[in-house]
Amino acid sequence: MTVNTIASESVRIPARTARTSPLTIARIAGILYLVITIAAIVAHFYVPSTLIVPDDAAATASNITASETLFRFGGIGAEFVVLLSEIVLTVLLYVLLKPVSRTLSLVAAVPRLIMTTIHGINLLNYFFVLLLLTDSSYTAAFDADQQQALVSLFLDAHHYGFAIGIAFLILHVFVLGYLIYKSGYIPRVLGILFLLAGLGYLIDSVGILLLTNYETPGIVAFLIATAEIAFPLWLLVKGVDTERWAARAAETAS
Repeated sequence: MTVNTIASESVRIPARTARTSPLTIARIAGILYLVITIAAIVAHFYVPSTLIVPDDAAATASNITASETLFRFGGIGAEFVVLLSEIVLTVLLYVLLKPVSRTLSLVAAVPRLIMTTIHGINLLNYFFVLLLLTDSSYTAAFDADQQQALVSLFLDAHHYGFAIGIAFLILHVFVLGYLIYKSGYIPRVLGILFLLAGLGYLIDSVGILLLTNYETPGIVAFLIATAEIAFPLWLLVKGVDTERWAARAAETAS
């Protein structure tokens, strides 16, 4: 093999990688989105609805004590799956959208990582609940009413800690929607859906954190769910237009 042949091969290999790499990234991102969705349904909906009884601290404490395994693996374990998947997904979205704007793609990535960090710290509240209910040094230190009140306090703290993390996601969703809309290699309608979802997250965060007796309106939940479902499905089924992605990447690099 001559030097010229080797050089020619070295030129073709990166070109082939450039065409296939964004499609692979899109597929993996779509899979991670679905993993996050499934694990989040378990951690944020199934476990709380099964174990937490609104306005009944005694029943809630009893349920968690009786279903400790569900609380550990469904509440804490599933949340760890979400958090680890979020880190990888954030990096993949940054790479996928970097050809549109490296700066804005970074702006989109940072608040999502901040959200993930807050949610990771927020899991301490669940561990405090377990300590209060299962560790003899704590169960002996508090009477039943005190123990149940503290359990309710830490569960409420977990609820609001999660909402604080989502507040940082608002910036990510708005910038993500803009990047998708401007990309040219992902349908613009998906960008519009994310801009609407960002509005939904904003309304929800303000309602939960600043208003009393707030309940998420159906239209808000619909806007958020539509974007968060449509985008990963598109990534899995269609991916991205690799030629346009490569063209945008070349423009950014030049």
